Amino acid sequence: MRKRILSGIGSVAALSLALAACSSSTDGTEVSESATSDAMEPVTITYSNFISNGGNEENLQTIVDAFEAEYPYITVDVTTLPYADYFTVLQTDLAAGTTADVFDIEYATYPAYQPSGVFAPLDGVDTSAYRGDVAAAYATDGVQYALPTSFSTVVLFYNKDLFDAAGLDYPTSDWTWDDERAAAEALTDADAGVWGDYQPISYYEYYKALVQAGGQFLTDDGSAVAFNSPEGLAAAEWLVEKSGTVMPTAEQGAGTADFDTSLWADGKLGMWHTGIWMFGAADGSDFAWDIAVEPGDVQNASAVFSNAVAVSATSEHQDAAALFAEFLSASDTMVDVRLETGWELPAISDTATLSTYLDQGDPDNRQAVFDSLDGIALPPIIGDNQAQMQDIIGNELTEAAAGRITAEEALANAESKINDLLG
Repeated sequence: MRKRILSGIGSVAALSLALAACSSSTDGTEVSESATSDAMEPVTITYSNFISNGGNEENLQTIVDAFEAEYPYITVDVTTLPYADYFTVLQTDLAAGTTADVFDIEYATYPAYQPSGVFAPLDGVDTSAYRGDVAAAYATDGVQYALPTSFSTVVLFYNKDLFDAAGLDYPTSDWTWDDERAAAEALTDADAGVWGDYQPISYYEYYKALVQAGGQFLTDDGSAVAFNSPEGLAAAEWLVEKSGTVMPTAEQGAGTADFDTSLWADGKLGMWHTGIWMFGAADGSDFAWDIAVEPGDVQNASAVFSNAVAVSATSEHQDAAALFAEFLSASDTMVDVRLETGWELPAISDTATLSTYLDQGDPDNRQAVFDSLDGIALPPIIGDNQAQMQDIIGNELTEAAAGRITAEEALANAESKINDLLG
């Protein structure tokens, strides 16, 4: 699952999700009277998603089964697609008017879709059910257009056995880039295929490293880029100088899909910048491991991703669809399934419920997930040209990592191209 950026996380509010004129389901979820107004006639709604692809299909089905048991007159027809294909298919469906009744979105795509009127408004939602301002990421002019289903953060995974063998102290929340660099160099044994670090060279990692270095991606008014700066250069060099020194080059496998996962599984990766969605995959490791908040340069800053569900404005069953969207985002069943399986975190504000997440087993330092929320790197969002902007950053930094251009040239090229997009 490539990931979903959240537009900020604020203070924790009280748990209560209610639509106008609410009544309680036996699941404990508050549902609107209007949401049951399909006259109890049998109805089938469609749901298109990427969130369950890659190992969580059964977990999603558990939630769907519970929903259908709670509301036996509603059947949910689920389509699951890989993240890499999902938004291409969604765009085609939106253009053809064949969109599912309920469908996944992410924060980075919400600003591009919302102005076109493809989302049905979810009037009367009490957003205090959700963690801080996460629901506000899917609202425009005070109107809620989607409900957040999960959030996740990127942290630093580390192989404790490799650290022990090298006689190194484990990473802590006080680590800086210098600490990480020194450990990565000590851990790397390229001849043995052991690498000290792995951090993808991508837009997602660059804008985060930029904030860690104290810089910003866009000017305050968003009219031009601001990353071609000393801080921006420090962030670029932090990423590209790892290639071929403490992490493999693209030719050595870093450009291959899931190569980092394979390295980790084989016990040949000391540190790994990745998301908490990989807990399940890492759980079967044959070595001891844990996590820490990602090190920063002048400050800590973590990427936070969010998924949400929207109801199609053209759906013929908007009441039933809204009821399912609510269940999928705030029901007790959803919360239990996510916490028990480590399938990202439910975007609810009930800290007492979320505290059970800390006792779910490996990694031991799950508190780092919540600690990472103390400093958030928000992504730059520019609307319809978002994908192009992301590709430009990724492509230019990849060229620099390969040694075909310098980091300075990469930033200058990216600055010119993205400023052209901004017009």
